[in-house]
Amino acid sequence: MELEDVLQRIESRLATLGLSAHAASLLAKKPDAIRNLKRAIKSGDRRGVTTETLSALAPVLRTTAAWLIGGDGEAAPAGNRVRVVGKIGAGAEILPEFEQIPPEGLYEIEAPFPIPAEAVAFLIEGDSMWPRYDAGDVVICRREAADADEVVGFEAAVRTADGRRFLKRVQRGAKAGAFDLESHNAAPIRGVRLDWAAPIQGVVRAGQWRRAN
Repeated sequence: MELEDVLQRIESRLATLGLSAHAASLLAKKPDAIRNLKRAIKSGDRRGVTTETLSALAPVLRTTAAWLIGGDGEAAPAGNRVRVVGKIGAGAEILPEFEQIPPEGLYEIEAPFPIPAEAVAFLIEGDSMWPRYDAGDVVICRREAADADEVVGFEAAVRTADGRRFLKRVQRGAKAGAFDLESHNAAPIRGVRLDWAAPIQGVVRAGQWRRAN
């Protein structure tokens, strides 16, 4: 087991999932795991970096211990877990800077179907998208933002330039670079600029998901 390669694989998964090394170590219940790995590489002391530790990190990084240890198999095999990284407003305004969400997100859930490894989830608050969505549903999208023009006509998780997060159908606005956010059960929000947008790829209904940690 080449520790430099192990660390490189760990860091690639951290970057993909948007996790810090500290947050991943805490979630794995190995608070100093990645820091100790870096120290072992720097000092040349290969003791203390165990397969047990890497096995604990693997599910947090949504990969397998075999891939972390030796690069065997796929980096991100399909699974049914996804991390809820915050709340999203369907009627309610969610202001991310006031959410007080920890860096690793709220919690991880298990869904009744496979979920892409690079996905993230949001917990719905409000009823403006009823009957399509209910409060307590979880919507799933890719962490990487799409170009705002690519989500026109689709339901998407969006963050506006003034810091609000919504689940809405995105339409072109009257002015260039602006968009209208449409609801099923509320008046549209017109002429907003978007900092981040990702089309909805799936939904897990309230009562059909459970917390995994």
